[in-house]
Amino acid sequence: MTIKIFVTGGSGFVGQHLVRRLVGEGHTVLALARSGRAAELARAADGDVVKGDLADLTPGGTPPEWTSVLAGCDAVIHAAARMEFWGPDAGFHRDNFVPAVALHETAAAAGVGRFVAISAASVSTGSQRAAVVDERTDNGRPNIAYSRVKLTTEQALLSADAPAMDTVVLRPPFVWGAGMATASELADLARAGGWTWIDQGRHIMDFIHVRNLAVAAELALTRGRPGGVYYVTDATPMPIRDFMTRLLATQGVDVSGARSVPLWVAAPLGAVLDGGARLLRRPKPPMLTNWLVAFLGRDRSYDITAARRDLGYTPGVDMAQGLAEMTPAPPLMWS
Repeated sequence: MTIKIFVTGGSGFVGQHLVRRLVGEGHTVLALARSGRAAELARAADGDVVKGDLADLTPGGTPPEWTSVLAGCDAVIHAAARMEFWGPDAGFHRDNFVPAVALHETAAAAGVGRFVAISAASVSTGSQRAAVVDERTDNGRPNIAYSRVKLTTEQALLSADAPAMDTVVLRPPFVWGAGMATASELADLARAGGWTWIDQGRHIMDFIHVRNLAVAAELALTRGRPGGVYYVTDATPMPIRDFMTRLLATQGVDVSGARSVPLWVAAPLGAVLDGGARLLRRPKPPMLTNWLVAFLGRDRSYDITAARRDLGYTPGVDMAQGLAEMTPAPPLMWS
């Protein structure tokens, strides 16, 4: 069954892959674009562009003109978000929470049947220390504003008065694949000598290839329990050293021999630096934060049994394939 879908964030890393997947499966995709560059990227992914800005939306306010296209859509996938690992809650509330709640409200009023929200697995990273997490695990208190606001956004959408519109939430962890900006940023950090393992990088991390996330989002358009929340991953958790060494090798960087510090040193140091920078309202994070300690220094994987059962989700892109796509082709040799 093919349907008409409104997508936000269609010019981003996740969004471009999502739009290509949906169009490739025969769906009609309207991609919101707030700038000329965003429109170019959305068109390159074969989406039909709708000019507009999520910042125009206010819960309970008059919907801007561009939202009129929602009346003809069967579903919305909300993938747009400001993602940073530092900053006060207020900024993320303004940039992420307010537009998401207003879009959800407007979509419900327009008669859209399903709303799929791309959240983040990091909503359970913080006071929650379980090594394996699923949807029944208490989330605890997330340790960065981005994740705290993601969690409150989930709660607002799932509790909204929208009886005619089903809402499904996806929680992906670290999203990777060809074209990810994070890989080059991490490579630059490593080249500058700033890469450091915690406990030799032995702690378990989880992740999802961007095309696997696109598949999960498409499945969530027609499957899944209304009001359901689903972790989605590549289902291959491994020591962070194994994953990051391979990922950064695609950028020509070798971090296998990088220095390491024990968690018992990193955790209190991160807490002091993090707390001091927040107290002083630093615009940039210190070299070590509570979030970074949690990411590098604690075991965390996600049980995707519910996504397999309810969505019919099965990861299709494995690590070998994904890494091969990120590795530049060797130069041609002429004889």
